[in-house]
Amino acid sequence: MSKSIHALYPGSFDVLTLGHLDVLRRAVRMFAKVTVAVADNPAKVTALFSPDERVEMLRVATKSMPNVEIRSFSGLTVDFARKVKATAILRGLRAVSDFEYELQMAMMNGNLAPEVTTVFMPPSPQYSFLSSSLVKEIARYGGQISELVPRDVERKLRRKLGMTK
Repeated sequence: MSKSIHALYPGSFDVLTLGHLDVLRRAVRMFAKVTVAVADNPAKVTALFSPDERVEMLRVATKSMPNVEIRSFSGLTVDFARKVKATAILRGLRAVSDFEYELQMAMMNGNLAPEVTTVFMPPSPQYSFLSSSLVKEIARYGGQISELVPRDVERKLRRKLGMTK
C-alpha cells in the first residue's frame, strides 16, 4: 500500500465495535487518508442509531486519528468514493461467510468504477467473531459489552435500549 492512497471505509456502523476500530487503526497506518463513510440507507429500517448519531460516535472514537474523516452518505459506495476522491474501498472480513458477499460486491464495484480498488482486511483474531448485531443482542439482554465497544458507544447503546449500567 502506498501512503498516498485515500481509502473509503464504508459501513452502517450500527453499532460501532472495537473490531471496526481495529481495522481502522491498521488502515490509518497504510493509507494517507481514510474516510469512514456511514451508510444512510432509508430502506434499512433496522438501524438503531440515526446516521448523525453514528457519525458522532465515530468522531469521538477517532479523535486521535488525524488522517480520518467521518462522513455519512447514501447511494452507491463507488459514487461516494469518486465524490471524495478515494481510490480504494476498505472492507473488513470477519469470516469465510463474509467473503462470498464481499467478493461479489468488490467485483461489481470494480465493474462500475474500475479506478477504485477494493482492499479486504480481516480484524485481529480477538475481534473475528464480533458483529454489531451480536453486540446489540447481548446488550438487549443485559450482557457485558464493555470489551466489545468503546465506552461512549456502550453508554449510548444502553441509554437507547432503555437500560442503565
